[in-house]
Amino acid sequence: MSDPKVEEILAPLRASVKEQGDLVRKLKEENAPDLDIKKAVAELKARKKVLEDKELSLAPTEELFDRAKMEDLIKRRFFYDQSFAIYGGITGQFDFGPMGCALKSNMIQLWRKYFILQEQMLEVDCSILTPEPVLKASGHVERFADLMTKDVKTGECFRLDHLIKAHLEKIKSEKNTKLELKSEIDDILVKLDGMTAQEMSNLMERFNMKSPISGNDLSPPIEFNLMFNTQIGPSGLVKGFLRPETAQGIFVNFKRLLEFNQGRLPFAAAQIGNSFRNEISPRSGLLRVREFTMCEIEHFCDSKDHPKFESVKDTNMLLYSASNQEQGKPAEVLTIGEAVAKGMVNNETLGYFMARIHLFLLAVGIDSAKLRFRQHMSNEMAHYACDCWDAECLSSYGWIECVGCADRSAYDLTQHTRATGVKLAAEKKLPAPKQVEVIEAVPNKAAIGKEFKKDAKIINDALALMNACSLEDMQNKLDSDSEYILTTPAGEFKLTSNLVSVKKTQKTVHVEEIIPSVIEPSFGVGRILYCILEHNFRMREGDEQRTYFSLPPTVAPMKCAVLPLSGNAEFQPFVRDLSMELTDVDVSHKVDDSSGSIGRRYARTDELGVPYAVTVDFDTIKEPHTVTLRERDSMGQVRLPIADVPFVVRDLSNSKVTWANIENKYPKFEQQESKGAAA
Repeated sequence: MSDPKVEEILAPLRASVKEQGDLVRKLKEENAPDLDIKKAVAELKARKKVLEDKELSLAPTEELFDRAKMEDLIKRRFFYDQSFAIYGGITGQFDFGPMGCALKSNMIQLWRKYFILQEQMLEVDCSILTPEPVLKASGHVERFADLMTKDVKTGECFRLDHLIKAHLEKIKSEKNTKLELKSEIDDILVKLDGMTAQEMSNLMERFNMKSPISGNDLSPPIEFNLMFNTQIGPSGLVKGFLRPETAQGIFVNFKRLLEFNQGRLPFAAAQIGNSFRNEISPRSGLLRVREFTMCEIEHFCDSKDHPKFESVKDTNMLLYSASNQEQGKPAEVLTIGEAVAKGMVNNETLGYFMARIHLFLLAVGIDSAKLRFRQHMSNEMAHYACDCWDAECLSSYGWIECVGCADRSAYDLTQHTRATGVKLAAEKKLPAPKQVEVIEAVPNKAAIGKEFKKDAKIINDALALMNACSLEDMQNKLDSDSEYILTTPAGEFKLTSNLVSVKKTQKTVHVEEIIPSVIEPSFGVGRILYCILEHNFRMREGDEQRTYFSLPPTVAPMKCAVLPLSGNAEFQPFVRDLSMELTDVDVSHKVDDSSGSIGRRYARTDELGVPYAVTVDFDTIKEPHTVTLRERDSMGQVRLPIADVPFVVRDLSNSKVTWANIENKYPKFEQQESKGAAA
């Protein structure tokens, strides 16, 4: 239940958001001028931001989180660090060290189990280098560009819309700024998204904008594509890009994947790999980078019902719908079954994957109290999506989008079909044969070849791709004007009745051709990894210098540490044999036989997030040979036969048994742990 006092403070802010949301809806219903709608949406966003910031500031803080301490631990134990650090580092690029690499690998392995194995998906590994026509067809070449400006002396780059916005907001906040200018600035900020380079250049000149860092002059606007471009091959004639997402590799292989699946729908394909975006100003560590690992799924379906929806329909989730955002209402806890039944979530397949994403994020260590699913509002929907929900994790940076789950409809397959002429469609058997009217272009290929020579193939291919509406239009033009202008990527061609005709026939069909819809869950591995670390960062009670990561055993970089109590030579055979036996049952571990007290070495393994520690001591030498097993979070210990250790740690790491089960089975070992930070 919400705190009544908190709700009392938030009530006027919620009412303010609702009032503006109602206005936006009304303007859209009345088909108001585009500028009026944009102004209203901008104001709605501003009011939403005020409400969300206030909600976060009033939220109860369960524990004091010290980001600087966590980042120090991450760097000191080399989970990850800035790439090429000895050369000064590159912003937005990171190298993962041994622990970060193992944590990331374990996350991906669990993802494979949750999705590829359990859902029997088809995994592919496609090329990172992508030819330009592929990304033109998908819309990335046109839409993945921003305008920037440079400091003419230092060369430092700034994203132009951000720079203009910050400069104008500063002018607006000054006391001596006239009301007329403030009102004009509001109008400019609303129009900023749709402004051309020339219009932005005029603003820079009018308001005498300089570099916010050095005060130097700025260059005219420069168009900057967020994709890394390159030339494929030595000639430099084939233009390409490093892929901005892994999805397109799956779409262009749809036909092969459908054949592999024996022509049946639905099916899902998955890909794990790196993508690249040349961010102008990367920031916030792993949250905004230029190279990042993605796990993406494309679920191709001809029906939005899902056969396994029943198995997840009772999953409770915190959902922040577009309607609640517009009305100033908070996110609400619902089962995914209720959300689909109410129409809040568009369909069962989208709901099924949202629930599976929710369960996966909890399994890898995301705090359930800091996880919500937020629906995109209509003005922020991607160009290909008809519904989209983001799994957002609350961090010290605010709510962070970690997984997108979009209903892409048939956008991508349709675009690639148009661009290539290759039909990316499936066939579905009809319950009974039916008669359909078939309309097609009948080209006089000999006459076209004689008339257009080398362009004949382009014309014939374009005619073969025409849809029913275009063919009807061509027939009407040929009947009325005796000619038709055919538009192709290579230009326009005038066709006459002696070159082409349109034929209509009746045909009996046993199957229908369908372009499947696509549900796409897209996971940002780096963002999830950062949130896992933040959600699981702990400080020992009474000793804030002892920090550690309380990572779930399934994703912990190593499952256990083997620690001889001292450098006594009699311990070594037991340590060596135990290490070999752990390896035999696939339990990742490390042996720490360095100097230092046992308490100090426990602290070192805790810092790495290692959930269990096995100590070989003087009782181990005696018959029967036993060791102690320590659990990281509670620091509780049990004594058990050394022969049991590999299987116990393996089962604990795979969540087959719990620590409580082990404590009930074996006698507790009581010993005071010496305090002291890890060295």
